[in-house]
Amino acid sequence: MSLRGTLEVKDDCQIFRLTGQLDTFSEPTFRKVVSDHLTGGPSHIILDLAKIDFLDSSGLGSLVQLAKQAKAQSGSLQIVTNPRVTQTVKLVRLEKFLPLHNNLDEALAALAS
Repeated sequence: MSLRGTLEVKDDCQIFRLTGQLDTFSEPTFRKVVSDHLTGGPSHIILDLAKIDFLDSSGLGSLVQLAKQAKAQSGSLQIVTNPRVTQTVKLVRLEKFLPLHNNLDEALAALAS
């Protein structure tokens, strides 16, 4: 299954809800779409990855790049996760750099603080 998603703009953030696989094949399009929206819209991004089936190193790389881009624009990147995504992020010790949340409410609360 390829990567699919929707976008919702809520207050001062953009919420991307994704399903499928964030891998070598889907990563270039994913990063370009989110990056373009980050440049042209609110600088706070929430990536809802709760329904992601697979995340590889290229997907992780794009998450890091998007987090840096958001920070450079005085924004932030928050990630709603699932056990598979959490395990992958922790395996490469990026959990301190990529803010992981169990649900959308937690991610929205992190933006408010």
